[in-house]
Amino acid sequence: MDLTRSLPAVRGRLTPDRDLSELTWLRVGGPADILFQPADVADLADFLRDLPPEIPVFPMGVGSNLIVRDGGVRGVVIRLGRPFMDVSIEGDVVTAGAGALDAHVARKAAAAGRDLTFLRTIPGAIGGAVRMNAGCYGTYVADHLIEVDAVTRAGEVVTIPAAELKLAYRHSELPDGWVITHARLRADAGDPDTLTARMEDQLAKRDATQPTKDRTAGSTFRNPAGHSSTGRDDDTHELKAWKVIDDAGLRGARIGGAQMSEKHPNFLINTGGATAADLENLGEHVRQKVFQTSAIRLEWEVRRVGEPATAGERGQNTSRDAE
Repeated sequence: MDLTRSLPAVRGRLTPDRDLSELTWLRVGGPADILFQPADVADLADFLRDLPPEIPVFPMGVGSNLIVRDGGVRGVVIRLGRPFMDVSIEGDVVTAGAGALDAHVARKAAAAGRDLTFLRTIPGAIGGAVRMNAGCYGTYVADHLIEVDAVTRAGEVVTIPAAELKLAYRHSELPDGWVITHARLRADAGDPDTLTARMEDQLAKRDATQPTKDRTAGSTFRNPAGHSSTGRDDDTHELKAWKVIDDAGLRGARIGGAQMSEKHPNFLINTGGATAADLENLGEHVRQKVFQTSAIRLEWEVRRVGEPATAGERGQNTSRDAE
């Protein structure tokens, strides 16, 4: 289907048949029918208002928590670039564009004496952090979020209070096709040097325990159970996804170029040459084996989108059984 004739005029960039693999941290996946990079909020709103409603829309961040399947994504993928990376601080309120990297927001807030240090080691951008209520070291977006600005699928610019998003563990309730453009978070005061030192300590701990030098998409599966409706881990519940994966004997398990990390078995990595199918098949193998050994059903934390490759697209790409 040729979508180009159905698309509204824009001031940003429209790219047909855009390969998405280079835009994801795992470096896998097929093309988007159309990739749209809006010039600003008004450009995004006008585009969504005039886009035929039957054309699906998928907002994509920086691809840090995403597997794009090998057949690609139908419809329009929207990626927010530099015009949506602004960060401003007024009093205890930090306003960040949805495209701003979590780490950048944490650093800029710390320099201004505001504590959003929990964001420093979270991969990805603010829009994605809000959508999945990202958290680290016992603190979550839900603990700080005041409201977000978004553009609806009908092209309306709206402000949504945090409570209406119903943030829970790795979850928010934002309607399909709506695009977050900015988030406002409340941040406590702190000494800039102390906050910077805390972030350096967090980075050192992360690098010591996680495969930060490999191609990953962060934690593959949610921790099983033990989470409150507010999105906070239940500190009395010690069950972790990495532990049940390890107990099932799956540390280092492989399918094709996909592997469960030897360093941290809840990290799915592309060792080189993996297909999206390799990664997803390995993840499903892990879910099945964990259920067989512990009766626990792991839930994906990494988001999977798009369509599998057709037989012709698969070509010579074949995968070994899990090792």
